[in-house]
Amino acid sequence: MTSTIHCDIVSAEQEIYHGEATLVVATGEVGELGIAPKHAPLITRLKPGKVVVTLLDGVQLDFAISGGILEVQPQVVTILADTAVRAEDIDEDAVRAAKEEAERIIAGRGEAMEVAEAQAKLAEVTAQLQALERLRRNLKH
Repeated sequence: MTSTIHCDIVSAEQEIYHGEATLVVATGEVGELGIAPKHAPLITRLKPGKVVVTLLDGVQLDFAISGGILEVQPQVVTILADTAVRAEDIDEDAVRAAKEEAERIIAGRGEAMEVAEAQAKLAEVTAQLQALERLRRNLKH
């Protein structure tokens, strides 16, 4: 029997995922983290990027987060995300428009605070676009 770890992904607005997984991959501050059952306890900050949850049957669920905290306990991994969205729920047109706006602000070298906000938004929407691409690749297989 394959062992699993319980996984919870929550954002400020809602619970995004709650269930068992054989592997959880997330983007930490110093690189990608793979959390498998019986992983050592850990707390780390997450960068904007992907979270991939592999289920017992091998199906992978793809999420995009804008950053947050990952906590690993002996039987559970919890991701407290600033914002999180399932790849299939991403509105591609809205994300592409937000990306263009962020790039325009950065290129125009606006106020320092405005550029910093645009850079954060660009990282968030880039993670969402990457999640869409991974979803499309997985659907082709």
